[in-house]
Amino acid sequence: MEIPAQHAAHMARAVELARLGHGTTSPNPVVGCVVLDAGGQVVGEGFHAYAGGPHAEVVALAQAGERARGGTAYVTLEPCDHTGRTAPCSLALLDAGVARVVVAVSDPNPQAAGGAERLRAHGVEVLSGVLAEEAERVNEEWLTLVRLGRPHVTWKFAATLDGRSAAEDGTSKWITSPEARADVHRLRAAADVIMAGIGTVLADDPHLTARPERPHAERTSVERVPLRVVVDSEARTPQTARVLDDAAPTLVAVAADTGTELKADLLRLPRHDGGLDLRALLRELAARGVVSVFLEGGPTLAGAFVAQGLVDRVVAYLAPALLGSGPAALGAAGVCTISELHRLTFDDISPVGPDVRLVARFTPDSDREK
Repeated sequence: MEIPAQHAAHMARAVELARLGHGTTSPNPVVGCVVLDAGGQVVGEGFHAYAGGPHAEVVALAQAGERARGGTAYVTLEPCDHTGRTAPCSLALLDAGVARVVVAVSDPNPQAAGGAERLRAHGVEVLSGVLAEEAERVNEEWLTLVRLGRPHVTWKFAATLDGRSAAEDGTSKWITSPEARADVHRLRAAADVIMAGIGTVLADDPHLTARPERPHAERTSVERVPLRVVVDSEARTPQTARVLDDAAPTLVAVAADTGTELKADLLRLPRHDGGLDLRALLRELAARGVVSVFLEGGPTLAGAFVAQGLVDRVVAYLAPALLGSGPAALGAAGVCTISELHRLTFDDISPVGPDVRLVARFTPDSDREK
């Protein structure tokens, strides 16, 4: 289907608006909306800014007022048709008297879906699938949660050009530049969970907090503090570890049969393949409203996530440096022969200070999560 230029342009703006809510809407999706009057002029714009707040359609319709009557609404996600913390957006659109609604992505959540059907039943023209790929990308974390029943996982690592994450003697701090580290804090701040394994905690004593450098004008009243999660099957996290301070909440995932006196919020999980059941971990996090996980730390935990098909996106920072020896960024990842290697597609390759940031995603494959 050929998409009219005006539909693509207005939906592109809605996608841009949706992106503004990234990192503050969990466990809800990010959504953008643009409203045109009957003459085709933009009269309202909005995005979902925070969970429990007004939805994108409501914000845009409030801005448009009576000018929305007989007009068109462009929405990145099918308008919801259920009452949660807010009223159904389908009813808001009907009350506003819009004549047409253009949707990018149908809502896969059975509890909220049905908005398009209700609108059509009341005589509103509904067009679906406009810029669906772009709208899915901006909302990929939430869509992963709804479709797969687990949070979206981004694995981040920093390494030298020869793929080493640390020197042979174990020293590993500041392989990449201050600019790259600032970029990491920006990504951390947008995640619901920052996760590391016990090996990283013991070797580096990381803080695992998000400290993004943002101009005051860009700060909002809904700044969140990501949950820190330590994967520690034997409960070896030192009581003095920085990850247990009061800078942010912390959850320590341990094996169900591990005895410990560690004073921390513990999540007991089944064992699996010499470690913890990572699928069970992600299910538990999803039950707590976690939509996105930012996985950091050492090669062992990363390898386990990759081997089980639980990584959705990889963000790599490569420094123009060589070590020649030392641990690799990724440990055993379920590959025994070259035909089993994990294939990804690059989304972005950008300079960050003197370093390079690579963003790649696994090729969609329903069989990847084995």
